[in-house]
Amino acid sequence: MMAAMDRSKKQSRKTQLVQAGIATDSAYNAVVPPLYLSSTFKLKKLEESLGYEYSRTRNPTRDILAEALAELECGYKACVTASGMAALTLIVHLLNPDDLLIAPYDCYGRSYRLLQALADKGHFRLSFIDMYDALALEEAIAQEPRMVLIETPSNPVMRIADIAAISKMAKARNSECLVVCDNTFLSSILQQPLNLGADLVYHSTTKFLNGHSDIVGGAVIAKDKAVWDQLDFWANSLGLIGAPFDAYMTLRGLRTLDVRMSRAQDNAQELVRVLSSHKAVSKVYYPGLPDHAGYSIAKRQQSGFGAMISFTLHGDKDSVKKFTSALELFALAQSLGGTESLINHPATMTHVSMGPEARAKAGVTDTLLRLSIGIEDINDLKADVLSALDGV
Repeated sequence: MMAAMDRSKKQSRKTQLVQAGIATDSAYNAVVPPLYLSSTFKLKKLEESLGYEYSRTRNPTRDILAEALAELECGYKACVTASGMAALTLIVHLLNPDDLLIAPYDCYGRSYRLLQALADKGHFRLSFIDMYDALALEEAIAQEPRMVLIETPSNPVMRIADIAAISKMAKARNSECLVVCDNTFLSSILQQPLNLGADLVYHSTTKFLNGHSDIVGGAVIAKDKAVWDQLDFWANSLGLIGAPFDAYMTLRGLRTLDVRMSRAQDNAQELVRVLSSHKAVSKVYYPGLPDHAGYSIAKRQQSGFGAMISFTLHGDKDSVKKFTSALELFALAQSLGGTESLINHPATMTHVSMGPEARAKAGVTDTLLRLSIGIEDINDLKADVLSALDGV
């Protein structure tokens, strides 16, 4: 295993993806690493194991995925969790009741709700802020937070936060501040927060990393050993770990991540042009548009603009119902990042838990829609969207 890891340091990131776990089996030299479903492992003798005793603590399949994700994010090690929300739950267990956490006011709806609920119970102090306003950010950082949570691009309005600038500012005020970045939308290969100054990166591996909408999982990657050791303790103690089968499936999906993202991103850019030029659309939110407020930052800190698009329609919720009902290829569904294209209505689906006031402040209106672009033929996707827009 170590020889394979040493080799990977000399490989390109794209090759690392394809080779994730390949030819590392030490038992029978299987090219594809086996799935270890066992909950427990036999010790050689009393107080002597082969490194595995109980799957909540360590599992070979889960460890292979953790190694692959840590390499992709240029981190020390990773903790593989049961979901993206489990990953966030694990991260905030690094905080004490007097610690201040600042988070974006327009983050994913369930993240918003979880953080608020835990703060209400006294687990930590919390402030939701506008991370895209320099003065608001400066005032928040002046309070010397113990943790800063960044979500960029934000879900679903696709705002862009400057990871390097925020990290530098936060650590200048408090050297012990932990900068955390949700990198789910950009799937490790389009953005590397740890190289930009962040301390922790987390994912819903359910999304682009797995890419086939057939598992639920998450991961947290730490930049250094000290933080990872704490995460490892809490993941084991709280039982937030991911299942071996889900890790196996995520490894399989990871090997096609680059080709899937390349195709999906190309498709997204074509659809942005379609949406931007149609009279039924009032606004398109995509960081790759030159008039996007965060375009210059995205161009600097990302290697691509991703496969997520949000837009608003003219009209009201009836217009949204007409549009979504007319689509044939885009499924109306909660998730994102699969090979199939999906459409989501955040106000009634992913962000309903925020409540109406927080949604309004974040720009999650009744006419906002979010697209997750898949790898279907682009002409079919364009025809589907145009036909539905013409109906509106």
